[in-house]
Amino acid sequence: MSTELARIAAPRTRVGLVAGGLGAYWPQFPDLLPQLQRSAERVSERMRELGCDVVDVGFVSDAQEGAVAAEKLRVAGCDIIVGFLTTYMTATMLLPVAQRSGAPVLLINLQPTESMDHATFDTGQWLAYCGACPLPEMANTFIRAGIPFRSVSGYLEDERAWAKIGRWVKAAGVRAALRRGRHGLMGHLYPGMLDVATDLTLVSANLGGHVEVLEFDDLRVRVEKVTDAEVKERMDLARGVFELADTVNDDDFSWAARVSVGLDRLVDDFALDSLAYYHRGLDGEIHERLGAGMILGASLLTARGVPSAGEYELRTSLAMLIMDRLGGGGSFTELQALDFARGHVEMGHDGPAHLAISSRRPLLRGLGVYHGKRGWGVSVEFDVTHGPVTAFGLLHRQDGRFGFVVSEGEVVDGPLLRIGNTTSRVDFGCDPGEWTDAWSATGISHHWALGTGHRVAELRAVADLLGVDLIEVKP
Repeated sequence: MSTELARIAAPRTRVGLVAGGLGAYWPQFPDLLPQLQRSAERVSERMRELGCDVVDVGFVSDAQEGAVAAEKLRVAGCDIIVGFLTTYMTATMLLPVAQRSGAPVLLINLQPTESMDHATFDTGQWLAYCGACPLPEMANTFIRAGIPFRSVSGYLEDERAWAKIGRWVKAAGVRAALRRGRHGLMGHLYPGMLDVATDLTLVSANLGGHVEVLEFDDLRVRVEKVTDAEVKERMDLARGVFELADTVNDDDFSWAARVSVGLDRLVDDFALDSLAYYHRGLDGEIHERLGAGMILGASLLTARGVPSAGEYELRTSLAMLIMDRLGGGGSFTELQALDFARGHVEMGHDGPAHLAISSRRPLLRGLGVYHGKRGWGVSVEFDVTHGPVTAFGLLHRQDGRFGFVVSEGEVVDGPLLRIGNTTSRVDFGCDPGEWTDAWSATGISHHWALGTGHRVAELRAVADLLGVDLIEVKP
């Protein structure tokens, strides 16, 4: 991919780490504390290998030291707090950490090896394997204090445990991206799409972050300032990224390139992390042409890590952002048809698309008309990479709460339409009609994100940290 499509530099997840054990043991068993501190150093090292920034406040041995650690982690503004239970320790040592930080809490119990050498171990050596002992105490205390928590038990080099820890760290990064995020909403609702309408206050209430309400004139004034040289440069970039169909009209292509450069400036000027847009327009006037010229630029933005969705689909642009930050891409998607003969659900959209998950070099196709929308121009066509995928959307409940709706399937071979849409055949392992009924019964809107990989476990972790429900559709 061109260097101009290099992904945005998203902030790294900040992990607060505190290890601890009961100080009464140290004078009784002189070799114990050094061993536990070595384990704590190894945990800190492996945390950094997860690609996050670690705020390690060291080892605490009593409630006073726990309070000092709590204050350091409060000031650090961490995205998740990890408490390493190296041996028995009292709840008073970690409760202040959880109460003051405001971040999700993960308790880890990683003993030195898979099993003790029972024939040779003395009490001091046993205590190094006793991190499981305080876990129920911590759980009881946190529940009574009204503080959510989650835990992972294993041993220091237990890859199963570290995979779960990595999942929680990744989920914390997604939560942070939403909490810090600035989400653009430009234009107006597609007339009549009641499912798409979103109460903007509820975005901040459920997920955090800020919704920046934009006008298409915010884009217009930036597009007007784009130079011909910049248009040529963007067209050259697009030729390197896309295969161009012979239906691509030069005027439409250059206009899409001009809008693309203007879009980049809009995103930079408003510091946007995602964008949803729609404008109907009338009789070829400038706002109609802007709306029709969005797909190229929005697809390039999505590939760079700024998910962009059409039809004013704010909840789907947010779902695309979550899927992107999990590493699954996330392309703007809806139902297109059911193939009962092959057992497949056909899904996709007329753009924008996440170019990073295309099964081949994406195609740019010229369209004389966009179905259901005003205007004309170029659109993106591709099939998502074949293999495991996850359909994921944000649910807007009647009571105002958001929820996750997810379903894992496989993108498979089969005939595809060539109409300038992203189109994929997904096998959900059941009758396509049964899947469609079950998916629709959740109350999901008619758009969602389609991403690569089976992501239910990761999305379940994100839902947990956000305090929202997750519905898995698996007929």
